[in-house]
Amino acid sequence: MKILETQNLKKYYGAGDTMVKALDGVDLSIEEGEFTAIVGTSGSGKSTLLHMLGGLDYATSGSVIVAGKKIFELNEKELTIFRRRHIGFVFQSYNLVPILSVYENIVLPMELDGRPVDKEFVDDIVRTLGLQNKLNSLPGQLSGGQQQRVAIARALVTKPAIILADEPTGNLDSKTTQEVLGLLKLTGEQFHQTIVMITHNEALAQLCGRVIHIEDGKIMDDCHASAFSQNAAEKAAGGVSDEE
Repeated sequence: MKILETQNLKKYYGAGDTMVKALDGVDLSIEEGEFTAIVGTSGSGKSTLLHMLGGLDYATSGSVIVAGKKIFELNEKELTIFRRRHIGFVFQSYNLVPILSVYENIVLPMELDGRPVDKEFVDDIVRTLGLQNKLNSLPGQLSGGQQQRVAIARALVTKPAIILADEPTGNLDSKTTQEVLGLLKLTGEQFHQTIVMITHNEALAQLCGRVIHIEDGKIMDDCHASAFSQNAAEKAAGGVSDEE
């Protein structure tokens, strides 16, 4: 089932000779359960595309459809609620609230939405990500890899239609990068989650099920990479432990 789609998506800045076409007619379709990497160099338009897909910015023209909803037709309040309920974000800088505990950070989207927390589901996420012994810790007491695990848990907690990951391993060393990517894959499979990851790292992208290359605001290539098997994901996760 199609979970995300763009139709002739454009984002232009400026006018005349100074116009920059950050996105120039992007047509994209993502199926439910896919783990897709969007790859491009700095200035290629990949981050702009992620902002459009997540409703963090408005397009110049064209449509973004998430779970059947044209998100640019929503007003600001409606879009904020839709994002909170249907789109999970994992950022390079983690974006955790420093004065909240790990558990409080994880359930924050549910608290903001005024919905009851599914404690059994949260426990399942926590176990999968190896955070059982860190729930009362503050973000500043965690390693970078642990903080990113918390960010992944927070993204999953609302059972969103899609998770958007913006350079999620950009601040991590190579070993932790492999672990976090493995965890993204495992959680995507375990919780039947659709994931779109923005990256400049071609090697990381090839570990995803599908790789889309973007250049000068246009999709240049779209292909399915070599399958990243469950065993490979578990190896990358390295038998994750909460004692990292």
